[in-house]
Amino acid sequence: MVGMRGAYGGSGGGGGYSNGTESQSPAAPVMTTSSSEIAAMAVHKVAPPPPRSTASKMKARVKETFFPDDPFRGFKGQPLGTQWLMAVKYLFPILDWVPGYSLSLFKSDLISGLTIASLAIPQGISYAKLASLPPIIGLYSSFVPPMVYAVLGSSRDLAVGPVSIASLVMGSMLREAVSPSAEPLLFLQLAFTSTLFAGLVQASLGILRLGFIIDFLSKATLVGFMAGAAIIVSLQQLKALLGITHFTTDMGLVPVMASVFHHTNEWSWQTILMGVCFLVLLLLARHVSIKWPKLFWVSACAPLASVIISTLLVFLLKAQNHGISIIGQLKCGLNRPSWDKLIFDSTYLGLTMKTGLITGILSLTEGIAVGRTFASLKDYQVDGNKEMMAIGLMNVVGSCTSCYVTTGAFSRSAVNHNAGCKTAMSNVVMALTVMVTLLFLMPLFVYTPNVVLGAIIIAAVIGLIDFPAVYQIWKMDKMDFLVCVCAFAGVIFISVQEGLAIAVGLSVFRVLMQITRPKMAIQGKIMGTDIYRDLYQYKEAQRIPGILILAIEAPINFANSNYLNERIKRWIEEESLAHNKKTELHFVILDLSAVPAIDTSGIAFLVDIKKAIEKRGLELVLVNPTGEVMEKIQRANEAQNYFRSDCLYLTTGEAVTSLSALAKMTKP
Repeated sequence: MVGMRGAYGGSGGGGGYSNGTESQSPAAPVMTTSSSEIAAMAVHKVAPPPPRSTASKMKARVKETFFPDDPFRGFKGQPLGTQWLMAVKYLFPILDWVPGYSLSLFKSDLISGLTIASLAIPQGISYAKLASLPPIIGLYSSFVPPMVYAVLGSSRDLAVGPVSIASLVMGSMLREAVSPSAEPLLFLQLAFTSTLFAGLVQASLGILRLGFIIDFLSKATLVGFMAGAAIIVSLQQLKALLGITHFTTDMGLVPVMASVFHHTNEWSWQTILMGVCFLVLLLLARHVSIKWPKLFWVSACAPLASVIISTLLVFLLKAQNHGISIIGQLKCGLNRPSWDKLIFDSTYLGLTMKTGLITGILSLTEGIAVGRTFASLKDYQVDGNKEMMAIGLMNVVGSCTSCYVTTGAFSRSAVNHNAGCKTAMSNVVMALTVMVTLLFLMPLFVYTPNVVLGAIIIAAVIGLIDFPAVYQIWKMDKMDFLVCVCAFAGVIFISVQEGLAIAVGLSVFRVLMQITRPKMAIQGKIMGTDIYRDLYQYKEAQRIPGILILAIEAPINFANSNYLNERIKRWIEEESLAHNKKTELHFVILDLSAVPAIDTSGIAFLVDIKKAIEKRGLELVLVNPTGEVMEKIQRANEAQNYFRSDCLYLTTGEAVTSLSALAKMTKP
């Protein structure tokens, strides 16, 4: 069958059946075919892409990789002055909305800002304690960063401040090297330095347009990680809820529970009673707001109300003398400069860089996900790379003003959205409210019980356990579910960092498996149509006698070319045995429609498989090679004519029609 095209020629219609010189040879026997066969054999030509220089290809590839959103498309055709103004607005989004700001917008933002401030103040204090930092640092981090974000951020709904997961991770990683109780100043210095590195990582990802890196944290990874972290955070609050003085610094489930039951003699019934009562109150408020969204303010105000009520109870009942632990004295005043506290000693440099990298990626992922979620609800765009720069610069500034890592928190942003915020001015209102608190109201928190702060944290993080999402992942993709479970189990039983690393490793491994073991399918014809589809997926599809049709559904490269070679050869062997019982196998068609790219190893694979097929007396035909693939095939043909024009077809239907007619012509 290999030489049948040269012997019998063909119509030569776009794809043709010969290389040109053979069809004109006088020695070639002339055969008579019907007009219908000639019409059937006329096919469309596979067109190569327009020629482009290497420089233009590289430019297009770089643009598509780093600037897929083409952020500067609006600059084209504009005067130089306008371009400068647009550039300034691009860097400082506040200039976009401030000129048109009105009193009605301010009224909405004022209400939203005051509402989220009522949530941010108790959460700031609580999350700082979660990170093993002084409570005042949590309030500092709810003052400066929101002001910076209001200038640089592009989201209207994002409410900025400390978050539970980043606080947990930072605290647990730094405690491995330094004790916050034995060396509080050094611990604080490491926290500020880690925040600086987190901000530099975040800003660098935005400036260098490398935001796609955070996509390695898949939804399944994040769902499992967040659920595990929420449970670990909640278990850590058992120290406050039970009134235990000596508590483990480990984050795993087993050591935490062991510590709880090894110190039953330290349990305080007064603390437990107060903690349970306020936890029930907070969870009830959360339930009310979920069931009746218009009552969102109930859950938003519940934490601050709990702090006020519990503080009054402790003060009036002198509960601090009966086993109730309190925050203690907090100094009034605004953020103090902390650039002199940044520490770059080689002893701790690796630790702070690692902590900054992990907390930076985690907080960045959460902030961008939250921003995009609420932007989609209001039908406006959030520029991911601008958000990375805004959050990064916000943390760089924060590290120099006594703040630790911050981002857009889902709980505060949800309250901000539901309260009717219109612009980032709500962050400014929140920050000013926190400023007033820092200046004048700090003495009021002296008697605030730690147990209520623990209850606030539990009520906040419990929403991170997304059971519907877990069930949906289970129904959709069992491999994703495995990644989710591994992330969850790793966080619960090993540590937060290792759990995240395991989940990311599994996700990357799955991507590598999809690259190295690409999907292939045997196709058949859906009768009554000219459509060819997977035989396994479409039961009505039927095989074509004498022709094996294979579809490759992935790029062909060095990572998968050997697998494809072996898999196709095995299929040919199986099909040859199957066809011997019915009809002889003559042709192998490779449908390349779903192959977007190919490298030199991929071209070598096509050449090798062609030679192997021809040794069996069969013929290889390629269908619809895409632009890049066709271009590489042409270059391979320049060295040696591996793939003649009569081996290339635009559609599977045209290839089957022509090859079937040719097979009939060659029958004795």
